[in-house]
Amino acid sequence: MISHSLMRMRATIVCAAVLVFALGGCASTGNPRDPLEPLNRGIYMFNDGVDHLLVKPAAEIYRGVVPEIVRTGVSNFFSNINDVIVALNSLLQGKILQAVSDVGRIAVNTTIGLLGTLDVATQLGLEKHNEDFGQTLGYWGIGDGPYIVLPILGPSSLRDTIGLIGDFKVDPKTYVDPARDRNLLYGLYFVNRRSELLETTRILEVAALDPYEFVRDAYLQRRRNLVYDGSPPDEDDIEIKVKPKPGGGAGLTPRRLSADEGNNVESILVSSDRVPTPAEIESRERSLQLSAAALQPGAQRVEGPVMKTRVVRVWLPGGRN
Repeated sequence: MISHSLMRMRATIVCAAVLVFALGGCASTGNPRDPLEPLNRGIYMFNDGVDHLLVKPAAEIYRGVVPEIVRTGVSNFFSNINDVIVALNSLLQGKILQAVSDVGRIAVNTTIGLLGTLDVATQLGLEKHNEDFGQTLGYWGIGDGPYIVLPILGPSSLRDTIGLIGDFKVDPKTYVDPARDRNLLYGLYFVNRRSELLETTRILEVAALDPYEFVRDAYLQRRRNLVYDGSPPDEDDIEIKVKPKPGGGAGLTPRRLSADEGNNVESILVSSDRVPTPAEIESRERSLQLSAAALQPGAQRVEGPVMKTRVVRVWLPGGRN
C-alpha cells in the first residue's frame, strides 16, 4: 500500500510539472528566469506548510533522539550510494580521472568503510564530488530553462527536473526490494537530509526578507556554479564593441593578446552573446595548451602558474552608413 502511495506521489509530481509548463503563458512575470512565479509561489507555500507540519518536526525529533555519531554514519551511507550517480555522470561528462576516483570511493567506503558508514576514502585523498544528470545536461550546453518549484521536492528547473528522472533510474535505492524496505530507506534519507538543513532553515527565516526569492536565487546560483565546476563565466562578461571601418566590418580580425599585453591571461574570443558551455570552454583551453606546446617543439616544459581563461564576447556590427 505504501508502494502505491509512493507511485501516486510521483505521478502527482509529474502532473504538476506538466501543469507548470502548460500555464507558463498565463503566469508570466517580469523576471525572465522565473516566468512562472505566481504558480511557483503557491507550490512553495504548500511545501512550506507540509514542512512545518510534518517534515521539520520529524527531523527535529530525529536529531534530538539519534546520537550525532549515528547520524554521521547515516549521512555517509547515503553519500556512498550517491557516489554511484556521481561516478556515472563524471563519465558522461568526459571526466575520466574523476570517474575513476569516484569508483574508487565506492569500492573503499563499501568495503573498508562498512557499507559506507565510514568515509575512509576522503581520508585516503579520494575527494568527494558532486555530479548529477542535470549538471551533465548543462555541461553539454542544455540551458536550465524556467525556474520551477516541484511539490514536495522543492526548487528545480526544467533541465534539472528532467535530470531527476535520470538520477532516479540510476539510484540504487530505487531497486531495493521489498517495497516496504525501499520506502523506509527513502523515509530515513529524507528525514536525515532535512535534519542536516535545520540550521540553514533558521538562517533563512531570520535573514531573508523574501524567503521565496532567497531560495530561488541561491538555487540558481548554486546550480550554475556546479555546472561550471566552481568557475562559471560572469553573467556580464567583458564586452568589446569593435567600431567598424568605413565600408562595413571587413578587415576586422580579432587577435589574441600577447602574454605581456594580457598579463598572462589567455583570451577566448566569442563572436556572439551566447555564453560558452563548460564543454566548449574545456575544449578551447585544451586547444590553447596544444597551440602553445606546438610553438615550442624543442623547449622543455616549465612548470608554472596555470593561465586563467577569460571569456570575451565580441559584437561585430554590420556595415551601416
